Amino acid sequence: MGQLKSMDLREPGSHATTDASAAKPSKSLWWLWAVVIAGIVVGVWYFRGSRIPSEAADPSAPATSGRGRGGAGGMGNFVVPVVVAAAQRGDLPVYFNGLGTVTAFNTVTIRSRVDGQIVNVAFREGQYVHEGDLLVQIDPRPFQVQLEQAEGQLAKDQAQRKDAEVNLERYKLLFKEGVIPQQQLDTQAALVGQFDGAITSDQSQIDNAKLQLSYCRITAPISGRVGLRLIDPGNIVHATDVSGLVVITQLQPIAVLFSLPQDELPQVNAKLRAGVQLTVDVYDRDDTQEIATGKLLTIDNQIDPTTGTYKLKSVFNNSDNALFPNQFVNVHLLVDTKHNLIIVPIAAIERGPQGTYVYAVGNDNTVKIRAVTLAETTGNHVGVSDGLNAGDLVVIDGQDKLQDGSRVNPTMAGGNNSDAQASTKAAPANPSAPSSRTRSGGSRR
Repeated sequence: MGQLKSMDLREPGSHATTDASAAKPSKSLWWLWAVVIAGIVVGVWYFRGSRIPSEAADPSAPATSGRGRGGAGGMGNFVVPVVVAAAQRGDLPVYFNGLGTVTAFNTVTIRSRVDGQIVNVAFREGQYVHEGDLLVQIDPRPFQVQLEQAEGQLAKDQAQRKDAEVNLERYKLLFKEGVIPQQQLDTQAALVGQFDGAITSDQSQIDNAKLQLSYCRITAPISGRVGLRLIDPGNIVHATDVSGLVVITQLQPIAVLFSLPQDELPQVNAKLRAGVQLTVDVYDRDDTQEIATGKLLTIDNQIDPTTGTYKLKSVFNNSDNALFPNQFVNVHLLVDTKHNLIIVPIAAIERGPQGTYVYAVGNDNTVKIRAVTLAETTGNHVGVSDGLNAGDLVVIDGQDKLQDGSRVNPTMAGGNNSDAQASTKAAPANPSAPSSRTRSGGSRR
């Protein structure tokens, strides 16, 4: 019994040791919880510290509501600088634009019609000459000699004819008296006829000699500008020479040939059939500066199947000689004019899933999205038929930072900020703005 009791009884302190060893793992996890709690406290402190300075910087800014791009909350805490322009009511011209080449209205290569030596060049290179002015003088002496020979032959044949005619009259009297037969009378009459033919031939030789003599004096067939001379005095020229003596180009008036896509042919052709005189404006190579204004003359009779374009010819007065043959120009053909439209810069137009729209600036310097209907686009301007009124300010630069209801700091295009703010507060409902004429590559007011 004594041994059994000794085996069942626990030693003093053994229970405490076992409980301590069981509780030790649970106590070792408290440091992990302490680290997690400390991290949370530090994050909250950092987040609150970063927001307090921004709120203190703009105490008047309203609290954000966390809305997305469709609302004003995401951008409502600051003012967006933008460039604006005022919508104007007016007429918008419709232009067809093409590339063209200036062509002389008439071009003449001066050639000699006779063989001979050049004795005088009466023009200066680049000179403007008038029709009938002397250009080149060819040695006329050989042709003068031919003329004198023809005139001498004519005088000889006329004398012989006179003698034959006198003999014919005698033969007629002798035939009446029965002295000579009929055959001799007829032979003498035929001789007179031969001399008549010889005289006619002599006269033609004289006319030909005079004509060749006139060819020695070469005059300008048209008025225009002469180019560089192709031959010098003293040279022998021939009627068969290909190069010629000089080239004259008529610059007043002058023509411009240009091409347009075949899809635009019906509208242009309809205007021409109706007798409408279409205006043509030509611009320089950069399509920025207007050179001259003229009229459409005609269109070609066929479409080029390789390019799908057709050619047109326009004529210009060119009194200031601004156009020069073979000059490359940009052509703007005015085919129609859209009246009573609201005109805004093309940079103001935005496109989205719902269609075209603009950012309109209100009196409180906030923007609103307005859906607009486009009627015509010409160059850098757009005609709007619905969605805007004359005098409305639209954003033309800085739209990528805007959303509906954003606050903006408007600056008028070409002006200053004070002008833009004054326009938003006192914009006229229907200003009588003058109509603007716009073209691709530039504008004209």
